[in-house]
Amino acid sequence: MNTHSRRHKTSGDFGFQRPSGASVECMPDVAKSTYAPAVVAAAADAILIIVFAAIGRDAHQRGESVLGILATAWPFLAGATIGWLIVRAWRSPLGIWPSGVVVWLAAVAGGMILRAVTGQGIAFAFIIVATISLAVFLIGYRAIIALVIMVRRRNS
Repeated sequence: MNTHSRRHKTSGDFGFQRPSGASVECMPDVAKSTYAPAVVAAAADAILIIVFAAIGRDAHQRGESVLGILATAWPFLAGATIGWLIVRAWRSPLGIWPSGVVVWLAAVAGGMILRAVTGQGIAFAFIIVATISLAVFLIGYRAIIALVIMVRRRNS
């Protein structure tokens, strides 16, 4: 197998390939780092969970204070963190399975458990909305990235 046709080990799940004849030294620092995809995915997960909390607070006219949004988001952020650890998502951070699915399920389950223990509401309708919304957010962007990579590979 031609070494230039394989994905470079440090490229993570972005699907970048090192240009023919290019050394790692000429690649951008982000492409050199084996941690870049994990940092990007972890940040995306956190931002999307915070967006989910902000949308929920707005829908219930609870205000948009940063502390209020974080108070709503923290149980889901903690659950997602547990999911990252369970599946070791840094190994394939942008993969739909198992990373995306496990992080999503852990965010929902962990979030609901932590909300229940801390006296925050866990109405059945909220569980359904959170499950669907977080699936769209946490699995959705990974699916879009997978689709983009698939199209790029077909076109190259």
